[in-house]
Amino acid sequence: MSAGEKVKAKAEQVLGRTVRKAAHAVHKETLAAKGAALEARGRMRGAKETTKDSFKSP
Repeated sequence: MSAGEKVKAKAEQVLGRTVRKAAHAVHKETLAAKGAALEARGRMRGAKETTKDSFKSP
């Protein structure tokens, strides 16, 4: 996995988790859902890169 993509994936996960938890704290369910979606997108980006790396030959 390239370092840039790995950083993007982790940043999206952390940002999404932060937004989701802050939104839950102030009872903003729409914003919490957007944070959860951002977090999921970060996880999927990381999974895509891991899968892509598994098909590369050594």
